[in-house]
Amino acid sequence: MALHKPDPRFIHSKQARKNFRLALKTALVFTGILWTIFIVDEVFGLRLARFGLRPGSVMGLAGVITAPLLHGNFSHLLSNTIPLVLSMTATLYLYPRSSIRVIPIVWLGSGLLGWYIGRPSLHIGVSGLIYGLLAFVFVSGILRRDMRSVSVSLLVGFLYGSMVWGVLPVRPHMSWELHLSGAILGVLLALLYRNWDRTPVVRYDWEDDDSVPEWYPEDDDEDFDLPDKR
Repeated sequence: MALHKPDPRFIHSKQARKNFRLALKTALVFTGILWTIFIVDEVFGLRLARFGLRPGSVMGLAGVITAPLLHGNFSHLLSNTIPLVLSMTATLYLYPRSSIRVIPIVWLGSGLLGWYIGRPSLHIGVSGLIYGLLAFVFVSGILRRDMRSVSVSLLVGFLYGSMVWGVLPVRPHMSWELHLSGAILGVLLALLYRNWDRTPVVRYDWEDDDSVPEWYPEDDDEDFDLPDKR
């Protein structure tokens, strides 16, 4: 598989650095909101988990929106924090146009699909969104085949490749249905938006048709005027 080299003028520009800072800041702010909700819930005993997703229940459909904002305990939220920051930052920075559609689609779509296929129990946590974004970033990098995107794909695969087991019903108290739903949507959206947000790549003179000389000897029998050697 041939990889394309990103144009340094693009990836090292002031705008690119500004975009990265904005993506990271957005991811950190959203993660901070999740921590704030959790702390307020713990301090005041609001029992917000009851507003999670309940598959098969009409009332439980509200969890499509609220479930990603809620977590059962400290370790649950802590385990989601770093993957969320990394996956959201990568999505917003590498694929800014796509992310405007990908993030809400994965958020709502994983909840709806999870509501349809899930067990009749309470499902909460932002892991469905995380699985969707990680799958989107991983597949998108492979499809675009530029060094920057592929490098991020390999990093995601190295750090979180073991999370693939999370889409299987191997742990009774884990919402694998949301994981699976998010991952499916992430892959489908990567295919759908594969031609969006392509990174400008370095092009060499020999790659352009205009670089081919207008004159080219195709007929070996043609006479040419050679310089007179004296």
